[in-house]
Amino acid sequence: MHPRQTLAGTRRRTLLLASAAALALAGMAGQAQAQAWPTKPIRLVVGFPPGGGIDAVARNLQPGMQEALGQQVIVEYKPGAGGVLAAGELTRAPADGYTILVANIGPFVLVPNMVSKKPYDPQKDFTYIHQTSGSGFIAAVPANHPANTLAEFVAWAKANPDKANFASGGAGSITHLNGEMLNQIAGTKLVHVAYKGSSPAVQDLIGGQTHLLVDVSTVLLQHIQSGRLKALYVTDARRIAALPNVPTAKEAGYPGLETSGWQGIVGPAGMPKDVVARISKAIHETLAKPDVQAKFAANGSAIMEKGPEEFTAFHTAEINRWVPVIKASGATLD
Repeated sequence: MHPRQTLAGTRRRTLLLASAAALALAGMAGQAQAQAWPTKPIRLVVGFPPGGGIDAVARNLQPGMQEALGQQVIVEYKPGAGGVLAAGELTRAPADGYTILVANIGPFVLVPNMVSKKPYDPQKDFTYIHQTSGSGFIAAVPANHPANTLAEFVAWAKANPDKANFASGGAGSITHLNGEMLNQIAGTKLVHVAYKGSSPAVQDLIGGQTHLLVDVSTVLLQHIQSGRLKALYVTDARRIAALPNVPTAKEAGYPGLETSGWQGIVGPAGMPKDVVARISKAIHETLAKPDVQAKFAANGSAIMEKGPEEFTAFHTAEINRWVPVIKASGATLD
């Protein structure tokens, strides 16, 4: 063999061995880092102002997560653009598990699909760590409305297409899309009446200016219990304890209307699997505590747990479910 060929072969073998050693060291370093994690406080970001439902999720999780992880969990507020501002900032954070966020359906399913220029890709730009909770909606009509069931309301709406409408807390909100989904599934042509928030929407519903509102129990329940509104159905999979005589959408004959507003913890895309597993385990242990469950119940939410794989699959299903509704309704935030 020529001496030059021998020298070249030796150099190649040396380079290969060096590369293998470097990869092995990198792998060992990565494993050590994951085993040591966390070594500093964790930021739990809330994309809404203090005092709301998303803030409650963070506050309910914080003590238990600190105990399970052995590090301080700092709740940090980044309100703006209905949660989109915080979600956008999260995409630019290091994927090391030290910055995570309380996600919900608005900025992670609805809003990115109602603007011509997406602020981020909700399926590619995040790691879905653990779904925590959720709550369904109640469909309510004025107390003097002739319909007492969903079937009766659909029949009334089809017989009165020139005046039948539904209210929402704002264009592009989940309350808006709940009404649009009813139109698509039941074949009604309810006209959308948008309000600046659920409070004025409820007041006009009570007054009979609008005919239907599908919103959360914290908004509608007190008015139903006082007799100022009637509940036609709930969108939960099961009847809710506060309204045991009100059927689910499935029981009312429209299983496609079953839905919920959900919450969960997400991080930037590309987080190490070991770190994701640690955070998910800490959340699971926290949600198993009776006092934490009681706090969620007091806020009108139920524990709805899904680990990383299930949460990711659930989120994809939510995208596939709501995007056709958004497109068919023409809902836009541009």
